[in-house]
Amino acid sequence: MAIDWPTYPGLMGKVALVTGGSRGIGAATCHALAANGVKVAVTGRDTEAVARVVASISAAGGHALAAPGDVTEQDTLARIRAEIETELGPVEILAPFAGGQGAPAPTAELDPGRWRAVLESDLTSVFLTVHAFLPGMLERGAGSIILMSSTAGRRPGGANAAYAAAKAGVVMFARHLAAEVGGAGVRVNCLAPSAVMNDKLGAIPAERLAQLAAAFPLGRVGEPEDIAQAVLYLASPAASWVTGATLDLTGGRVTG
Repeated sequence: MAIDWPTYPGLMGKVALVTGGSRGIGAATCHALAANGVKVAVTGRDTEAVARVVASISAAGGHALAAPGDVTEQDTLARIRAEIETELGPVEILAPFAGGQGAPAPTAELDPGRWRAVLESDLTSVFLTVHAFLPGMLERGAGSIILMSSTAGRRPGGANAAYAAAKAGVVMFARHLAAEVGGAGVRVNCLAPSAVMNDKLGAIPAERLAQLAAAFPLGRVGEPEDIAQAVLYLASPAASWVTGATLDLTGGRVTG
């Protein structure tokens, strides 16, 4: 289905990296940026899924580069950065969205190995991605970084404790980094979505999905495109005086 994306002329010609870009919110973000004339590098571990996103963007007249890899590995990120800079130019918009290990688990039964794995995928990968691309932004004196948290990091809920801790860490990482690098011309913001349609939500019975949707004042769960449109705003010059913010995308469900 074709999306009538909002247009931000100030994004035209910029270079972006979206990790976790092979599906869901990440893929929608890649499409939204490309529709605004951004050259998008798509990163994910599923090489075939990454290639499909790139092919779809190219078919729509956009400019995208497949840069698959595991962003929990520092050497992989260095290789991805070199490929992007060679093929597209320096990254000006960074969206480290890889992660998503929030499946429920009682804390008393949460295996320490899983705790470490969740923090690695949902917090450490964010740091490593920023660590790889931030020096270039500081050197150029410009850049927009948009991090991905969750309502799980804003209030207790059904996700496992490791995921909640990781996503809360992303919020504070965004605030800390924004204060640290704002004077150098780099903006850092964060998104905290609630339930957004994905393969797992799409597989639950219709009655249960309707009950979930009814819990939101707007009467529906989110769509990946809802989140991608927020990314466009935060990445664009329209948000030039916005940094250190966490935008709660919850369909009206109060997080505080």
